[in-house]
Amino acid sequence: MELAQVRLLVSDFAACYHFYADVLGLKPQSGAVEGPYEKFSPSVGSAGIALQDRAMMAGILGELGDPVNGHRSLVVLRVDDLDAYCEQITSRGAVLLNGPAPMTDRLRVAHLKDPEGNLVELQQWLLLHG
Repeated sequence: MELAQVRLLVSDFAACYHFYADVLGLKPQSGAVEGPYEKFSPSVGSAGIALQDRAMMAGILGELGDPVNGHRSLVVLRVDDLDAYCEQITSRGAVLLNGPAPMTDRLRVAHLKDPEGNLVELQQWLLLHG
């Protein structure tokens, strides 16, 4: 078994597409700005994040038409230089909820939300830097 992707169900597909492609800088697979589906990949690694139009999935699974309450996901992305990456993404419109700050003695983090309210955690692993 292989994890192919984590898929987020979104209502405002275009806003989320812009966030993951233009703000976070992930590479879209096909350029389907209006959806209903797109996979994004970082420059390193094989895992990806995909967006799926919530209304399309609600047509398949009716229960998905209900409003979402509370946080249901946390996307975690590892970066080499957390401070530099946070400067880049805030200059492109990202709003940090906290950080960059230590989470443990081996990990620094920053948190933000995508346009749908999904939490994104940016991590810098300090052990990789000696």
